[in-house]
Amino acid sequence: MPALIEPRDDLTAAVHQIMLSSSDNDYIDQLIPVMKDARHTDRAAQLIQSLSQVSSDRESDIERICNTNSQDFISSVDQLQRVREGTLSLTSEVLRLAQAIQTSTEKLLEQKRALVESRSVRQNIDETSQALEDCLEVLKLANQVHDLLGQKNHYAALRALDELQNVHLREVTRYKIAEMIEKSVPATQRLIAEAVMTDLNTWLYRIRETSQFLGEVAFYHTEMRRQRQKDRLEHDDYLGSFRLNSAIERVADETEEFDVLNNDEVQVDFTPLFECMHIHDALGQSERFRAEYANTRRKQKDLLLPTTLDLMDEENSDLSNLLEGIAGFAIVEKATMKKTENLRATVDVDELWDSMCQSAINLISAALPTIDNDGKLLKIKSIIALFIQTMDSWGYSVTSLDALLLTLFGKYAELLKQRFSEDFSEIVTTDDYMPMPISNIEDYEKVVNVSWYTPDKQPDQIKFPTVFPFSQMYPLCCIDIRSLLNQIYLFSDDHFQNSNVIDDTLKNSLDELLCTKVCQSLVDRLSSQYPGQIVQILTNLGHFETACRELQELLVEARTSGAASAPIVLKATEEFAAGRKTAEKRIFELVNSKIDDLVETAEYDWVNPSSPPNLQPSLYMQELTRYMSNIMSSVLLGLPTEIKELIYFDALSHAATSVLSLPLDPNVTKITPAAVRLLDVDVKHLSQFVDSLGNAILHENLDELRQTVELMGTENREEFFDVGLRNRRYGRVDKVHGAVLLEKVTQGAEIAAYEHSPAKPSTQFSTFKDRLGIR
Repeated sequence: MPALIEPRDDLTAAVHQIMLSSSDNDYIDQLIPVMKDARHTDRAAQLIQSLSQVSSDRESDIERICNTNSQDFISSVDQLQRVREGTLSLTSEVLRLAQAIQTSTEKLLEQKRALVESRSVRQNIDETSQALEDCLEVLKLANQVHDLLGQKNHYAALRALDELQNVHLREVTRYKIAEMIEKSVPATQRLIAEAVMTDLNTWLYRIRETSQFLGEVAFYHTEMRRQRQKDRLEHDDYLGSFRLNSAIERVADETEEFDVLNNDEVQVDFTPLFECMHIHDALGQSERFRAEYANTRRKQKDLLLPTTLDLMDEENSDLSNLLEGIAGFAIVEKATMKKTENLRATVDVDELWDSMCQSAINLISAALPTIDNDGKLLKIKSIIALFIQTMDSWGYSVTSLDALLLTLFGKYAELLKQRFSEDFSEIVTTDDYMPMPISNIEDYEKVVNVSWYTPDKQPDQIKFPTVFPFSQMYPLCCIDIRSLLNQIYLFSDDHFQNSNVIDDTLKNSLDELLCTKVCQSLVDRLSSQYPGQIVQILTNLGHFETACRELQELLVEARTSGAASAPIVLKATEEFAAGRKTAEKRIFELVNSKIDDLVETAEYDWVNPSSPPNLQPSLYMQELTRYMSNIMSSVLLGLPTEIKELIYFDALSHAATSVLSLPLDPNVTKITPAAVRLLDVDVKHLSQFVDSLGNAILHENLDELRQTVELMGTENREEFFDVGLRNRRYGRVDKVHGAVLLEKVTQGAEIAAYEHSPAKPSTQFSTFKDRLGIR
């Protein structure tokens, strides 16, 4: 095991090494480290000892050398003395240097200690500065949150607060300020939420105030779409089958872009709502915000609806304001639902819409009884239809509003029926029941255009002044019928989903008005005793019947329901036909009554034994033929030929029956040949009158009378009892009447024979009834 090296030996070796230095600088450079090492290791004494040892060794060497060479020794001693002196001086210097080094070392240590302490203080200062900077940054961000809040930059404030809470506060968690700010975060969040809700409420208030104007702009846009649709219809009839808001109409109108919520008139900025949503979503309060927003909108909906509605306003401002407000409110709701996610549920929006619609319907229905003018009601319908079409374009259900229109139409139809009922009653009451005179072609064409009337001649072939066959009530009623037709269908303009109701209502209204107010009124006037008025009523009834038939075809063509082309039959057509028959019967009654009155004036002397030589028709017969001639050429002149012939036919038949009833009167028991001759003269006069009419058919009415009078005047009365001869010559004579008259004539002949001869009268014909089996 190697021996341990003593530290002293190291110093000795180092000293020997120093002594071998080639220069003073090397000597000093090598000595200083050794001295420093000895100083630090507290071996200065050892170093001095080593140096002394080296010095002793040198002295020994010098002494040895000197013993060898004295001179050299002396020189060496001197040199050594000098060396020693140098060494002593050097030692002193070394000691001084060591002392200086020690002193400097102590100062260095002190400085180092101070440096270490200063570095610690500096580090503390740096750490404190950094902490202060961090805290100041946190405070700056906290202040920035409030500044942003004051600037109403709520979302930026919330983001800054979030950054402060999740980033910057974590860096200063060891400081109390972090705890204080952390505790203030919820309050700041509430401030942000309250501030953004305040802004949202302001926005909602402005939206509520803008709703009516927004609805007005939406109505205007719909009206423009209507106009563009009408313009397109003028160029393409195919588009007429597609209503507004249909897919075809939307495609045709897609080039006209218009944003109801953002245009030159109104701009609705949803930024406050979006910001409020984002903030509440970031705060985890989305559900609460949705509930508060829905509750606010429900309250605004209630504020939107008035308690009463005035429909009598000339400008309909109350109704317009109400519907425009509802439209604007609903449009904002629909836009909100489209622009946001999960804020407004479809069910909630539809519930609000249904509630507003029902409230509006209730208000309108409550005010509806005050409307007594169909024109006013039509304006109300127009506003509601515009509202329906506008909201239908936004995807809202309009079923309940369509039902309201149906109610309005019922009221509208009743008002129209009431107005036209009064018009028809006045027309019928004030008519003069005379053929309508016309003085020029312009008026003539106006009447023809409004009436269902086909003239026999062209206007240029007519000489004016002239008259129409009908009285002025007919064209006036035709005008009212056309007006009723147009005004009923006017209700279906723009929007009405119940076209079949219009068709049925129009048919029923026309039937009721024509049957009760025209036909029945005319029939009631048939009680008049003036034939001219009855004839005019008959003429009017005939024209009304024709008008009804053409009106039926017009209703089929104008049908709006698009149903199968089933024929439309008006009850009024049958009523007018029945009324015409009643009028004809009434004319028959008047004519026959006059005939009865004239026949009652007949003064036949049935038992006159002789007759004057120049027999003339009786006065009543002359008056009778004169009456029939006059009435046909004056009062009945305007009647159609077939009706006049029918009147002639009935009148002649009644006259024949009445004349025949004279000899059949039970009070007449005997008829002389002279009376038969006078009766024959009257019958022939009546036959001649019929001949003058130029209608052979009318002679059939006189066949029984002529054959009966001929039987009464025949000499061969036995022929009547021969069936073959009777059927050939007296086929129209009633066998009972013939037998009775033959018996009366036989008895009258006996009277005439008795007057000329006192012979006993014959009883040849006393049993005529017995021979015919008549009892």
